[in-house]
Amino acid sequence: MSPTSPTTSPVSPVFAGHGHVTFLGAGPGDPGLLTLRAVEALAGADVLIAEPEVLEVVRGHARAGVSTPELTVVDEASTTAGVPVLRDAANLVMEAARGGRRVVRAVTGDPGLDGNAGAEMLACAAEGIPFEVVPGVANVVGVPAYAGVPLRDEQGTDVRFVDARTADDRCWAEVGASDGTVVVSTSLDSVAAAAGELVAAGRKPDTPLTVTIAGTTTRQRTWNATLGTIAQVFKQGKVLPSPEGHRPVIAVVGERSAPAQRDQLSWFESKPLFGWRVLVPRTKEQAASLSDQLRSYGAVPHEVPTIAVEPPRTPQQMERAVKGLVTGRYEWIAFTSVNAVKAVREKFEEYGLDARAFAGIKVAAVGEQTAAALVDFGVKPDLVPSGEQSAAGLLEDWPPYDPVFDPIDRVFLPRADIATETLVAGLIELGWEVDDVTAYRTVRASPPPADTREAIKGGGFDAVLFTSSSTVRNLVGIAGKPHNVTVIACIGPATAKTAEEHGLRVDVLSPEPSVHKLAEALAEFGLRRREAALEAGDPVTRPSERRPGARRRRTT
Repeated sequence: MSPTSPTTSPVSPVFAGHGHVTFLGAGPGDPGLLTLRAVEALAGADVLIAEPEVLEVVRGHARAGVSTPELTVVDEASTTAGVPVLRDAANLVMEAARGGRRVVRAVTGDPGLDGNAGAEMLACAAEGIPFEVVPGVANVVGVPAYAGVPLRDEQGTDVRFVDARTADDRCWAEVGASDGTVVVSTSLDSVAAAAGELVAAGRKPDTPLTVTIAGTTTRQRTWNATLGTIAQVFKQGKVLPSPEGHRPVIAVVGERSAPAQRDQLSWFESKPLFGWRVLVPRTKEQAASLSDQLRSYGAVPHEVPTIAVEPPRTPQQMERAVKGLVTGRYEWIAFTSVNAVKAVREKFEEYGLDARAFAGIKVAAVGEQTAAALVDFGVKPDLVPSGEQSAAGLLEDWPPYDPVFDPIDRVFLPRADIATETLVAGLIELGWEVDDVTAYRTVRASPPPADTREAIKGGGFDAVLFTSSSTVRNLVGIAGKPHNVTVIACIGPATAKTAEEHGLRVDVLSPEPSVHKLAEALAEFGLRRREAALEAGDPVTRPSERRPGARRRRTT
């Protein structure tokens, strides 16, 4: 039996009817850094209280319908004028807890390093409201790790943490006199001032410095410099002045965080598609595993459905076929898409049937996702193409009809209304009778939001993955033609031909008709592009940064 966490046991009866608060660390920004306990607490929350940027990180793990009251932004003018803040975080936490709600108060990084969270804990303790603390990955530790900057070496370097906003002369003097690593929390436009404080306190101007903004996210960017050159590096790189100057950064100072070492250890920003906005013209359900794969390469996937699925205009043909499954009309049923599985499953549920109705029927499936959808339904396919995942690949493995071994000669083929006749013709040639049934209709999806359309036509995306000829036609139809700086990746020759017919330059062709091989091919393209830039001594940029008037890598 696996060990259990003492924090996951049911709430003690002494707290029954009373509120409970979980102070939760959301980490530096990467949702993947949330702890298991954090995910559990979020799933059970009645109320979730967090600043907007933190809410984006944790909201996906909260249950549907969780209350997320908006925090009041307190500015200096309001404070000076004596305007009362009635709905700040502390008041919201206490109000919800007094009402018997389970409250999660999420903060950036770790709650133990958040002064406001500490004050809110004291308020809970004063009123006898039970609370717990779920630690998170602290920004001052997580961001350097993602930047490839180790804080200690085998000699056990001393590490000091400084918040430049609250550091006084004594603090600067202490860290300036030290030769250990200093991790400074500051803002982009205050880095040079913090560097000046360290030099004035005794640090050498040639001490290496790394500055990271938007750490642990795909917008992360890190600069290498020294205490004496950071202002010049920012000026030459046109980093500052910038309206983003107020954004928080983590600066690491010390000889043992030298740029040469970071060049070898920068594992995150060196991913092949780091920061690329990749357009995936599929629904979220279809694109889930593909988007996960793209994220593993450092990309930011953006799903845009190009087709919508609707029931057939006349359901009688589908109804007769499903009844035929039950009465033994078919020897085989062949699924060529996830949508076909979904259509049959919905019809089964309508009749009160389940996977047991497939008993005695052989099941074929084209594609990994189609097979996975069948397994989820409770059906293990008898035949999946051993080679190409297509109608042609299925026909290569499909057995010819044998009247001795096959008591029934009929195949049920539930498909889209626009499916090709390749599979039907091939099965007939093998001696089978085929009931080619329209299980669903595919129609062009509604256009995406205006900002997405503008990004497609204006070069805001770095790449687009086309998984079929219809995705090419439909995307161009509902959103316009992708900009010529956008990398076009196609799943196969037929899709590439359609893309070229629409005036697109095809940059990447998948070696196999698989969405995962397509993503892999795009990553290899990105890696070659990155290596070529480094070899030429050029900065590594994204394709979208080549368009006229494009800004440098975003830092928000």
